[in-house]
Amino acid sequence: MTTPAFQTGHVGLNVTDLARSIAFYRRIFGFEIMGEQSDGDRRFAFLGSDGTLLVTLWQQSDGAFATDRPGLHHLSFRVPDIETVRRAEAALRELGVQPLHGGIVPHREGASSGGVFFTDPDGIRLEIFAPAGADTAPAPTQGAPTCGFF
Repeated sequence: MTTPAFQTGHVGLNVTDLARSIAFYRRIFGFEIMGEQSDGDRRFAFLGSDGTLLVTLWQQSDGAFATDRPGLHHLSFRVPDIETVRRAEAALRELGVQPLHGGIVPHREGASSGGVFFTDPDGIRLEIFAPAGADTAPAPTQGAPTCGFF
């Protein structure tokens, strides 16, 4: 039997404030709103790019993202080049979000790939990375992948 070629379809995230999260994800990632229900008891938004759904936001949570519980560790987005990562980092700083690890870092010691790690308004851990160009800073976690320990 041949294993089918699986691809991630989209990622659904629970948020506490739909309007705030829509604004954040649109500013940082440039997502377009593909569908939205912002009133009533069932609030949600479908966000994507070039007609492709990437993230769904569901306003059905209280509190903050629990990093000490089983479940999502972080959500990562690949971009074509390090300049795109730098633009995302600048947008984060404009919003007052301090990138984790102090800014753009490589994925591990000696790697050229890497990016910026940060959290959204609900504490969900996120990453925007490029396949090359992040080797100008030291890896923040010695002997382990950067994206595994933040």
